[in-house]
Amino acid sequence: MRYEEIFVGMKESLTHQVTQLDIEKFVDLTGDDNKLHVDKAFAATTSFKKPVVHGMIGASFISTIIGTKLPGDGALWFSQTLEFLLPVRVGDKLVVEAEVTKKNDNERIIDLKIEILNQNRQIVTKGLSRVKVIEPEVVEPVAVKVGPVSRAALVIGGSGGIGKAVCLQLAKDGFDVVVHYKSNASTAALIQNEITEIGRQSLLVQADVDIEAELDEMIRLALRKFGRIDVLVNCAASPIPPIKVLDLEWKDFEVQLNLNIKVNLQLIKRVLPGMLENQGGKIITIGTVYSDKPNASLVHYITAKAALEGFTKAMALELAPKGIQVNMVSPSVISTELTSDIPEKVKLLTAAQTPLRRLALPEDVAGAVSFLAGNQSNFLSGEVIRVNGGQVMK
Repeated sequence: MRYEEIFVGMKESLTHQVTQLDIEKFVDLTGDDNKLHVDKAFAATTSFKKPVVHGMIGASFISTIIGTKLPGDGALWFSQTLEFLLPVRVGDKLVVEAEVTKKNDNERIIDLKIEILNQNRQIVTKGLSRVKVIEPEVVEPVAVKVGPVSRAALVIGGSGGIGKAVCLQLAKDGFDVVVHYKSNASTAALIQNEITEIGRQSLLVQADVDIEAELDEMIRLALRKFGRIDVLVNCAASPIPPIKVLDLEWKDFEVQLNLNIKVNLQLIKRVLPGMLENQGGKIITIGTVYSDKPNASLVHYITAKAALEGFTKAMALELAPKGIQVNMVSPSVISTELTSDIPEKVKLLTAAQTPLRRLALPEDVAGAVSFLAGNQSNFLSGEVIRVNGGQVMK
């Protein structure tokens, strides 16, 4: 349901009859085995006389009505008040009712009055929900003239949010593209179809970048298909759990250093012979704004990305005389699946603190990669292009 379709006074409801199985599943999930809820003998000694259903079992259906009916798909439920007025028993038939009482057009937020009633139309629970209506982002494709020269690019992590945008942009720029993926074969196949529609060739290669034999096979297949690799872009990424310093372990650093330093080294060593033979090539790494503007609880990640920036510049210095350019694109928080778990409030605050007043999109990063991969950047090496909307200026 689109925000514009919602009006004050709109209502939705759903019904659920509470069973003993509901209680058992709730206890298994949460560990809340309070005897008032599960022990008939104990409950009989209290003023309730019979077991009382966990209040949050009924309240959980508020999520159902918000997520499936009002407003439905895309709803971000971020605030809730609750009053538990009457006990609920096994066998009670609950009716969850939601009514829109207010709309905030600037922030696209709706307020919902929530009432949960039993089969006797008694209100057992009531509260106020606040929900932000999230709708899919629409990015207009940019028409780019495809050049006649046959060049090939290898995009590591090509099925991710940034990787997909990079693959498609490089195809529009006239590159044939090797799309690497680890496990998301279905997304990789869709990317391949889009590259075909653009008019370029592509090759899908599944590989675990931690396994050297699989890297060797990937390069072999790429060279067999296209005969050359002119551009290497490493967009591989992994979840970045925030960890407080006292909870950090060396293995947390190892995960990030392995992905950012070891993997890049292994990739460069494998594409370098061909680039040297062709007397040129472009290598592009992906950094982060956090190297310039650190964030708490990300020491392990920031350390690895800062190391990658130094790695990029050192590689650029060594390889520049051989006609090979090494540069970095350093984006801020990007709206992708990898960042989907960041609280919406944090995203809104980040956008508000960005001079351009929004989060970066994968296409913004792909545009910078396109520049570094093309002839316009032939006199750049060891540079860091910051794609952060003006958050950091150097």
